[in-house]
Amino acid sequence: MSAYPRRPFRNNPEILGTAPLFRRLMAMLYDFMILLAIWMILGFVAVGLNSGEAVEGPWFNSLLFCVTFLFFAFFWTRNGQTLGMQAWRIRVQTLDGYRLNWTQSLLRFMLAIPSIALFGLGYLWMFFSDERMTWHDKWSDTCVVLLPPYKK
Repeated sequence: MSAYPRRPFRNNPEILGTAPLFRRLMAMLYDFMILLAIWMILGFVAVGLNSGEAVEGPWFNSLLFCVTFLFFAFFWTRNGQTLGMQAWRIRVQTLDGYRLNWTQSLLRFMLAIPSIALFGLGYLWMFFSDERMTWHDKWSDTCVVLLPPYKK
């Protein structure tokens, strides 16, 4: 029995294998642009609530961190794809093909930080791994798969 509730995908197309690094990076770029807009809106609201003064202190950075996690976890738990991942036809799922739950999303999100922060070594590990998995894929028991083109 799994430690996590198992939720299958409603529409489960044929998987074309592990998502290539280029698609992952492009999806990250798309998602970063969306997050940048969200962060800017939060910044404008915070400055407005702070009488027009710059926001100082760790609470605002913590807010941005939490909002970033919520952005990814919301999409990962719903359909396994952020907006950037949808554009590049990739999906994150458990190793046995199920949707992530909130605990798995938090684990994956937190483990992706050292994967990126250590000069991207966690992502470069894909080239040396037989399964073509990043560090945070491996440590969170998840994988990113390539989906077939959408049928009209």
